[in-house]
Amino acid sequence: MAGEAQAAVKTAQAYYDSDDADSFYAIIWGGEDIHVGLYEHPDEPIAQASRRTVAHMAARLAGLKPGARVLDLGAGYGGAARYLAREHGAHMTCLNLSEVENARNRTLTAKQGLGGRIDVHHGAFEDLAYPDASFDIVWSQDAFLHSADRARVLAGAARVLRPGGEFIFTDPMQADTIADPAALKPVYERIHLPNLGSFAFYREQLDALGLEDSGSEAMTGQLRTHYARVRAELTARRAELKGEVSDAYVARMLDGLTHWVTAADRGLLAWGVIHYRKPG
Repeated sequence: MAGEAQAAVKTAQAYYDSDDADSFYAIIWGGEDIHVGLYEHPDEPIAQASRRTVAHMAARLAGLKPGARVLDLGAGYGGAARYLAREHGAHMTCLNLSEVENARNRTLTAKQGLGGRIDVHHGAFEDLAYPDASFDIVWSQDAFLHSADRARVLAGAARVLRPGGEFIFTDPMQADTIADPAALKPVYERIHLPNLGSFAFYREQLDALGLEDSGSEAMTGQLRTHYARVRAELTARRAELKGEVSDAYVARMLDGLTHWVTAADRGLLAWGVIHYRKPG
């Protein structure tokens, strides 16, 4: 892995391993899912909307059957893995770089009696150690934005996917056409990287890898709704976080959420479900 990619991994790992981040995501998101939700109305609970995203993605997968081998890249607290194991009988492999999140994943998984169906591994999705064609489905939610080598991540996912398998993911992205990339500087600074992916980037890369589009869908409005909803929830519950999350972290998070909402309002961002199939 190149130096820039290694630095990005270390930055993301340090962030998600921090007590502030762990407490924020556990309290505000409910400790199950850490990703963009699908909202039926703007005031819907974050955890409910986030779980709807998982169910929506799962419903798209023809290969999601009992015993399916699923790799979750950037699995966070493992909420999606537990849903897929419990509701669909999948055997899950969670790969995640934060050991703090992995520990919470293992604890929640054991409490829900799903330990036999879910393996939790520590590692970066730029360097997959799994054999070729070892998974029926590769899954990820809002994680690839943290990578400085997204092309490498996609190539690795394609390699470990069996012929006929499916690759499905979401990611906060930049719009395909941006007149002035500097307009997204506040967002880039949040992720400590010079850019985001885009629908066009992912389409180009996945096409080049020989994967076939299974009907990707753009739902950019949900990104704006989600970040605005998190900002509102954080503002309303700020006093509750005293002693759990530092004031400096909360202030930075509120600023960052505002940057995401502003960028979405300006048409600079994109989000949706990207779903491809490996021929075979």
